[in-house]
Amino acid sequence: MALTAVAFPILPGKTAEWRGFIKELNGPRAAEFAESRRRAGVRERTFLQATPMGDLVLVTLEGDDPARSFGQMVSAKDPFTKWFLERVKAIHGVDLAVPMNMPSELVADTDRVAVLAR
Repeated sequence: MALTAVAFPILPGKTAEWRGFIKELNGPRAAEFAESRRRAGVRERTFLQATPMGDLVLVTLEGDDPARSFGQMVSAKDPFTKWFLERVKAIHGVDLAVPMNMPSELVADTDRVAVLAR
């Protein structure tokens, strides 16, 4: 299994809205959310990190090919994906429908003998 991570800042003043979004993903939209990730072949974990520069969301994707899965998730045309992308854009200011640099660069892994660096 491969793992990748992506960081998304929360726009100023939008943390409460983000928490409502997550409440929907864990509540009434949980089945749609899980099915979306199952179809893409990925497990998603999301973390909230407070920083001096503002709140940040860390998303990890684990699966056979997380970058491919990410592309599949954000290009789907179903109503859940449309709703999800609209919420992400409103809260994070990021349009996931526009190609982005995926995956992030792995620079250290304690399961490997050496630290990875460019």
